Parts: sequence; structure tokens; C-alpha cells
Amino acid sequence: MATDCRQKARKFREYWLLANDSEVGGYQKFWLELLGDVLGADDATRRIDFQIPVPMPATTKFLDAWIPETKVLIEHKKRGVKLDAPQSGHGGKTPFEQAIEYNQARGYSDKARWIVTCNFDEIWVYDMDKPLAEPQKIMLGDLPREVARLGFLVDSTVKSVREQEKDISIKAGRIVGELYKALLKRYAAPDSPETLKALNRLCVRLVFLFYAEDADLFPKDAFWNLLKSTEAKNLRRSLLTLFRVLDTPDGLHGTKNERDPYLEPEIAAFPYTNGGLFKGVDEAEIPPLDDAIKELLVKSANFDWRDISPTIFGALFESTLNPETRRAGGMVYTSEENIHKVIDPLFLDDLTRRVDAAIQKGDKRTLLALQAEIAALTFLDPACGSGNFLTETFLSLRRLENRIIAALQKGQGELDLGLSSKVSLSQFHGIEINDFAVAVAKTALWISEAKMRHETAEILHREPAYLPLKDYDGIVEDNALRMDWPRTDYIMGNPPFGGKKEQSLEQKADIAHVFGLKKASSVLDHVTAWYKKALDLTEGTKTECAFVSTNSICQGEHIPAFWNEYILPRGVYVNFAHQTFKWSNEAKRKAAVHCVIVGFSFVNYADKRLFSYDTPTSEPHETVVSNINAYLYPADNALIERRDKPVNAPLPMCYGNVPLEWGKLMLTEEERASFIAADPRCEPLIKFCMGGDEYLNGGKRYCLWLVDAAPMLLKSLPMVAERVALCREKRLSSKDAGARKLADRPTQFRDTNNPDTAIVIPKVSSERRKYIPLGFIGKDTIVTGTVLIIPNGTLYMLGVLSSAIHMAWMKAVGGRMELRYQYSKDLVYNNFVWPSPTDEQKAKIEEAAQAILDIRARYADQTLAALYDPLFMPSDLVKAHAHLDALADKAYGLKPTATDSDRVSLLFKLYSEKTQKQNG
Repeated sequence: MATDCRQKARKFREYWLLANDSEVGGYQKFWLELLGDVLGADDATRRIDFQIPVPMPATTKFLDAWIPETKVLIEHKKRGVKLDAPQSGHGGKTPFEQAIEYNQARGYSDKARWIVTCNFDEIWVYDMDKPLAEPQKIMLGDLPREVARLGFLVDSTVKSVREQEKDISIKAGRIVGELYKALLKRYAAPDSPETLKALNRLCVRLVFLFYAEDADLFPKDAFWNLLKSTEAKNLRRSLLTLFRVLDTPDGLHGTKNERDPYLEPEIAAFPYTNGGLFKGVDEAEIPPLDDAIKELLVKSANFDWRDISPTIFGALFESTLNPETRRAGGMVYTSEENIHKVIDPLFLDDLTRRVDAAIQKGDKRTLLALQAEIAALTFLDPACGSGNFLTETFLSLRRLENRIIAALQKGQGELDLGLSSKVSLSQFHGIEINDFAVAVAKTALWISEAKMRHETAEILHREPAYLPLKDYDGIVEDNALRMDWPRTDYIMGNPPFGGKKEQSLEQKADIAHVFGLKKASSVLDHVTAWYKKALDLTEGTKTECAFVSTNSICQGEHIPAFWNEYILPRGVYVNFAHQTFKWSNEAKRKAAVHCVIVGFSFVNYADKRLFSYDTPTSEPHETVVSNINAYLYPADNALIERRDKPVNAPLPMCYGNVPLEWGKLMLTEEERASFIAADPRCEPLIKFCMGGDEYLNGGKRYCLWLVDAAPMLLKSLPMVAERVALCREKRLSSKDAGARKLADRPTQFRDTNNPDTAIVIPKVSSERRKYIPLGFIGKDTIVTGTVLIIPNGTLYMLGVLSSAIHMAWMKAVGGRMELRYQYSKDLVYNNFVWPSPTDEQKAKIEEAAQAILDIRARYADQTLAALYDPLFMPSDLVKAHAHLDALADKAYGLKPTATDSDRVSLLFKLYSEKTQKQNG
């Protein structure tokens, strides 16, 4: 296969070495032939797109080519154009700088993983995970020999540096887990808290030693040789001695030599580490070691730790060793991609743009000022866990600073200009309640610092000065909700969620403390306490904040209880936000959470960035808007509160019937048959009974519906009379006063709603569905409290409520039952503003609604849950709903291209207008 590819590359080379095709006329042919003929891509014309418009300030430009599957952006020039030379017709930018400009202007999901510049004779490849690295340069004449290096163009499995770091980090986490289990067995009291703390501390130190050796912080193979050459029975004593030596100054780097002059040479060779990592060595920290442990330590040391990602590995490390997170199963970490959803719009995007502009201009003064500015910024994660947000922020800023240093050093060769890194760990602050997570976070940051010192040293052609580490006390162990936070420029992170049902008594007490509540009971999610603390600290300042949160804080009862009470009245602005998306981790038993990200401050930016998602797992779309409200929509700051009556609905909605009969008035299909067989007079007293589950998933259930039944008749039916007596008995014995009161009418459900006809809406529906399936019921069907009904609802009403605009409203303002949609009469329906259609529009909506019912009738053997499964929804039903959506949008005056954001924004506007008139 490789030989065949090289032969095709020779033919390609022979043609294109002599071809006289211009950039405009020939480059498309060049890339189509390279992808299809040489690299064997099926249907190359489908894989690559040409002349992609890129909206820029005051104009639209066009990038030459884009390969969506592998995220490759191509900037192609004419033959003879130097790929590292500024182009006079392009603002003095090099081809790569042009490509970078296009890449930065494109949406989040269209960012390049690779950038390629080409002039027919040369192909330069830039890995965007290593922006400072030199490009791979492939000459057309060498293509047959180098063709394998272009596999990334057609193979999305070619891994970037970050993906490789992720794989290595996961393997490293497993090694630590194996070592942890083996060491734990050697302790005298393996279950004691003291043992677990000692083992955690030991593992943190060992991991740093493994990394330090592979990253050349120590003399070559010093730790491996120590492990290898020491007998197992003496290894414990050697490690204890080593830990103490690492915390003892060695006379280098301006320190006083305080070491024992008679140390064994293999121990004395280790440099002074400092930083607090090896302070306070305890004899009980290390248990007796045997040959199996020694072999495992040597095996661990043999692993190459240099390329782990501190951001990922810190969290993996904690999830492996922290008993609380270990219970979740598997590896738990927050991906770098998700971290960047927070830090990029919070500060990194703006800094990157400014650095790019200064580098392109070659403005030394501005670059030095930017470096000083970056080095002065301070950051706080008040629930930092293993420090992944702080670690990734440190790495990102140091990489940005390295770009500044490289630009200042450019053209100076190995000349030492006195440049150095200014960004330091002292800028980063964290609070974490778990002691082990604190140790892991500090270690991850120390490893990050070592990695970045190496990159900076390469730029400056110097030997990196790794050690000693600087003392770092920026991460403290404490309850963030019970302490004062340090003042910083940015506050960020992923605080604990904890809905009101999941909170411990301590968490409820924390919330009460933060909000000044008299009782430790609240509807508020645990994460809202972090918002309140952040706002109390930053009011009157320019500090900007961003938290990951469950999407429940931007829905339902949180709006009046949290936003209306504590946020908006203080003059807080949401300057960027991610609407609902799935925040997942690698835990085996921990479900993904539907989250939002809210960037907020007391500073009001004219342009606000809103990231929306087609589905919770899709890539986000960015829109610049003028306002983001509490529901994270580009709309007015209207707050939707519960109301008893509709704003302008044609008919009121009511609840179904709550039985409160403990199954005594309910019948299975078999019980129904036995009642009727015993006495046919029972048949008219039995009706089909339906809750949300039966409505969506099928199944038959019945009930004794004895409203208005003659007492003498009921008394003459022994089976019915027995059920009525049991119902009365259960109600009388209930602890609920309302249920006991209902014992006076044991023949009836608590509610007795039984209209001739009604629109039925299940209260809870899967979040995967695009539409909640609505329908009609007649008098012979009794609905329970898990559905809502509109008695005598019309076909027109069914059409509007089934449309995309109403569904978008429901998703925006309704609550959630776990992750599922929870329809609310008082929040969703009563606040929904109906359109004012013409008679013709109304008639067409009715026709479209009937068409949907007719199509569903053709699939009568299928449940509604099956019909509305997004993977298997019949095409005719999809088309019918799309037609109804268009008609409903038109009745509201929306354009055919309207999105859910457009729909919700309009409804908020109409709601504000309608309620202001009613209140004014």
C-alpha cells in the first residue's frame, strides 16, 4: 500500500513540477489530485471545500481551502511566492499569518487543527497544538519519500499533540492507580484516615520524581538508578532520606549548603527542590517495601512522564487516589476543550488577538507592555479541585508569553537580549476543601512551570533553570463558602452543583450562610452560593467572572428566586454565555450533566458573545448580541414568574387528576375484566386511565370513575364497595392532613376533571425530542396528575403548542426533571404569548395540525415515544412538523430562517409588551 502511494506521488510530482497552473486556476486541481489520486481519498470533491467566505470587519474575505473532516485550513499561493515572506497585497502578512487571521475570525467549531501553506513547490504544515514550533516543510520534489507525513489531510485519527498528551496522561493515571493499590496493602492500618493521607502524600511525591527525572530536572536516570540499585528491604529508608535531601538547600542558586557532607553519592546528586513539596517528611509516610513494590516502582519510573498534560493528569491523579472521586469509577477529568469554553471568552481570546496584532506589526514596545500586563493579571478558582482550570490558564498564558518572547528574539539568533518569563505561579489562587486535591493541584502547577521553563529556554537558547521551585501557597485548603476570597482580576471555575434534593445538611447550611437565610432550606442550587460570593467581592470593580453551572440555574424557579432576587437588581451583566451543552467526564458510573457557562461582571460590554448548540453534544455556534438575559437568550431582561392565569391564551390549562388512593381505585386490564365478569354493571364505572408514561409509551391502565355514581349501585357491587372501603381506610391512616380529609369522599380521586374533550400534554418528556407530542383525549379517558390538559382545546391551539416556537419557549423558561423537559402550567403555558393570526393563517395552522394527527394515526401500532425518537422519527412526520413550524413562525411575523434564539427573543419582547400593558 505504501509503495503504491509512493508511485502515485511520483506521477503527481512529475506533472506538477512542470505544470504552469496559476494560483486561481490550478490550486484546486492540485489539492483534488493530491487528496484523491495520491492519498486515496474517496470522492475528494466532497472532502474539500474551496473559497470559503470569512466575514471580517467591514469586508468578507475568502480562504482558499478547508477540509472539514480533518479540520485543515489551506492558504495557497502562486508558484515562486516565498511562504515566509510578507505579502504586499495582504497587509504585509505572511501566508501563515493570513491563515491565522482567517482561522481566528471563524466560528468555534470551524477552528483549524492544522494549517497548511503551499506554493505548488513547497507544502508547509503547522500543528496548531504547537503554535511556536517550526512548520514541517515538504518539498514537491521529495513528495514520494515524504508522502506519509501528509496522512493527516485525509485521516482524522492522526493525533495532535494534545490528543497524544491525553492518551499518555490516561496511561500515567492507570500506573499511579496500580501503584496506589499495591502500596496501600503494605500499611499496618490501610483503612485509617491517617494512612490514606500518608499514602496520598507519598504518591504525589513519587509522581513528581517520575516527572522530574524524565523532564531533566534531575541528573540523568538518577531516580531510576536509585530504585534499581537499592535492595527492597532498604528502599524505604532511601526514599525517606531522599525526600529530606530534596528539601535541604545544596549551596547552589544562591542557597546556603545545609546538607550532610557524608551523604551517599547517589542521594547527594539530587538538587534542592524546595516549593514545599517535600516539607515535613514523616517516618510513617512510607510503609515497608518488598520486591514486588520495588519492581512496580521501577516499572513506573520507566514510563515516559515528560509529555503528560498537567491539566488532565492532575484530575486523573486525584480521581485515582481521592476516595471521594474514586467511587465514581474510571478516570474523571475536565477536558481542556471544556476549560477553554470558560477561559477563552473570559480573557484569553482578547489577549491572543492583541498579541497577534502586536506581533504582526513588530511593535516591540507594545509586546513588552503586553507581557507586563499578562504578568500582572491574577486569577482565582474558588472551587479548584485538582487545579485544572488554574493549570490550563497558566499554560495558556505562558504559551502566549512565549510567543511574545519569540517575537522579540526573532532575528537575533542566539544573542542574549536579557529576555525572560514574567508570568509566575504567584498570579494563581485556588480554594479547595479537600486536602489531597490541594496537594495534587500544587503538583500539577509545579509540573506545568517546569514544562514551560523548558519551552522558554529553547526560544532563548539557554539551559533551563528548573530548580529550586519557588514556594507556592496560592492554593489553600478551606471551605470557600465560609472564608474571604482574595481579590483578583478574574474568578472562574466549575463549582459543585448540588440541586436542592442532592444537598447535604452542611451544604444547605453553607447556602443559608452565604445568602443570609434564616433557615437552611432553599430552592437554590449549591452553585449559586459561588455566584453570590463572587458578586459580593467584585461589586464596584472590573473583575470578571465565569462559572460552569447546571442549566437549572437559568430555568424555572431559579429565575425569580436567584436572578430576580440577587443578580439583576445589582446591575450585573452577562457578557458571554454557553447555552445548554453536555459536560461529560470519563467516569464509568457518573452521568454527563447538562450545563451552561455564565460569564458575568459589573462591566457592561456592548458586544456580548453567545454560544448556542443544535444539540447538547454538538459544536457551539457563536453569535455577537447586545444583551443576554437570565435564560441565556439574546432578549430583554424579562423575568418569567409563575402566574395563575394565562397572559393571553384562548383557554386555561389545568392539571390532571391526582388519585391519592394508593392503587385502590386503579385496575389492571385483568382486574377490569374480572370486575365486569363478576357484574356487567361495573363496565360503565370503569374508564381508561392514562398518565404521562401511558400516553408516551403505551400500556393500559384503568380506574373506577365513580363521580356521580348512585350510592345504592355502588353498595350493590361487592368488588367496587371493597375497593372504596380500602381507599377510605388508606386515606384515614395517612400522615397527610389533606389526604385524611379526602376520606370523606372515598369514591373519587382528589381531582375530578373529566371534560368532553381536551388537549393533553405530558408533564415530563425526554430532552432528546425536538417536540413534545401533544394530542386529544375524550370523555372516556381519565388523566392522572402526570399530564396537563386544556379542556375543550381546539385544533388551532394544538397546532401552535406543537410548533417549534412553543417548544423553544418551553425549553427556555421551563424546568427540568433530572435532564428531561418538565412542562409547567404556571411558568410555560400561562406566560406564553399567543400570536394574532389572520383567519387564513389560523385555518392553515389547523390543517397542518390535523395532518400531523393523521400521519400519527397511520402509525397506530407505534408508541408516541417511538414516533418522536429523533433517530427514527418517520420522514413524513418530520416534514409535517416542519410545515407547521413555518406556519406558526409566519403567524408571529418571523422570517423563514428563524432560529430558536430568534423565536425566544421575540416571545420575551412580546411578553414584556403584553405584561407592561396589563400592569400599566
